[in-house]
Amino acid sequence: MHYREASLNDLPALLAIEQYIIETERPVDPLLKAKNALYYDLESLITSTDAVVMVAEENDEIIATGYAKICRSEQWYEHDSHTYLGFMYVAEHHRGQGMNQKIINILKEWSRSRGIHHLYLEVYTDKDHAIRAYEKAGFHPHVLEMRLNLDETS
Repeated sequence: MHYREASLNDLPALLAIEQYIIETERPVDPLLKAKNALYYDLESLITSTDAVVMVAEENDEIIATGYAKICRSEQWYEHDSHTYLGFMYVAEHHRGQGMNQKIINILKEWSRSRGIHHLYLEVYTDKDHAIRAYEKAGFHPHVLEMRLNLDETS
């Protein structure tokens, strides 16, 4: 197995993984579009100088992914920029082997090399296993986003 930056040639496989992620998250987020839901602009992430998409590959199959993107921080923070992590995925038959941690470590180093020292990511509150994995990588809960659907309230 080896880790590398994704290329545009990987787009078909990455788009399929994105759809897999969306389908696995649909039960915890009923507001996701039933058709044509997309989370990422993978082509832009792959070609951007302010982002990197990493993949783990084994036998010419992408088995883990993650991206880092430099973003402007809110004006009230001491830091001007931060790295946002997303597209965190490990194929089911490879989970528990430390691949997510390895990709996060690569993305941390990528961020450090660009002078960025604050990383953020989002995770559904119902995904306890994902929260534990991110806590193991050094993340801690920061802000809980809340929502209200006015069509479902009185």
